[in-house]
Amino acid sequence: MAVVSPTLTLERRLLREYTTIIALDEVGRGALAGPVAVGAALMDAAGARHRVPEGLRDSKLVTEKRRPDVAARAEAWVQGSGIGWSSAAEIDQVGIMRALGLAASRAILAVSASGVDLSTTLIILDGNHDYVSAVHPERLTVRSIVKGDRDCASVSSASVIAKVARDTLMQELHAQHPAYQWDRNKGYASQEHRDAIRAGGLSPYHRASWAIADAPTLF
Repeated sequence: MAVVSPTLTLERRLLREYTTIIALDEVGRGALAGPVAVGAALMDAAGARHRVPEGLRDSKLVTEKRRPDVAARAEAWVQGSGIGWSSAAEIDQVGIMRALGLAASRAILAVSASGVDLSTTLIILDGNHDYVSAVHPERLTVRSIVKGDRDCASVSSASVIAKVARDTLMQELHAQHPAYQWDRNKGYASQEHRDAIRAGGLSPYHRASWAIADAPTLF
């Protein structure tokens, strides 16, 4: 199957109606441990005239070895970027969907702090569900785009930037709790991760409200 390269076709069309676009994508929704992260990438009409960086893809389509380089080029290419986080404890407290909304809202605030006018900005969100509007303190215009991380270069940028940031964090947390092998599984449900939970219980970074012991193995 041929790999689809993201383009700026949709962004260029939308930027005829809006001053700026903030593209969002989440990482870590299905993990057993660690925070969920939402990456945000800012795009304006001038930036959308630039060539898409070589190798930019949805983060799931970029090898782990190449992701840091691709993420660095994506950060240099977009007009601004940021990451919003929601911790495992917050996920336990409010549920994953509201936690995603909180992380997305924080990512938007991080990007817009430089003076972006959100009243003339379109938020494009990978997937089919708007999880940010109900949480963000200001009124937003949001468009959910199925396969946005595959097809839209701005969303691909948000995806790979968030993925590298979260993977780096999980590698740092691995040093505190090496039994779970977060340097390898990044908090997802590998067999080794589940075996370590059964043997040693949960860490403060696990999502304790989830049925972790019975979670399906994802890889």
